[in-house]
Amino acid sequence: MQRLQFYKSKSKVFLAGIALAMFCVMSVASFALAEVGDPAAGKVRAAVCTACHGPDGISVNDNWPNLAGQKENYIIEQLESFQKGTRTNPLMSGVAKMLTQKDIHDVAAYFSHLKPCN
Repeated sequence: MQRLQFYKSKSKVFLAGIALAMFCVMSVASFALAEVGDPAAGKVRAAVCTACHGPDGISVNDNWPNLAGQKENYIIEQLESFQKGTRTNPLMSGVAKMLTQKDIHDVAAYFSHLKPCN
C-alpha cells in the first residue's frame, strides 16, 4: 500500500514537472513569434508622422506628443488603440487604421530608438 502511494505522489510530481516544462516552452515560443520592429523600416514608414511629431520625433506643437525615446510597447499599444477605436483622435485614428501590424512595430521601434527631448 505504501508503495502505491509512493508511486502516486511521484507521478503527481512528474506530471507537474511536465506541465511546467510545457508552459516554459510555450512561453518561449510565443515570445519568439512576437513581432519585432525594424527601426530602419520604421523610419521610412514614419515619414507621414513627422508632419506633426517632428523629423526627430520631437513635436513643435504642445498638442502633439514627442515620440522620440518613448517606450516601444507604449507606442504599439497607442497605435493599436487608435486602430480599434478604444482611443480616438480625428487624425491619428485614420492614420493608424492604414498601418499593418508590422508597420506599427517598425514605427514603434524607430521612435523608441531616437534620442528623447531634454
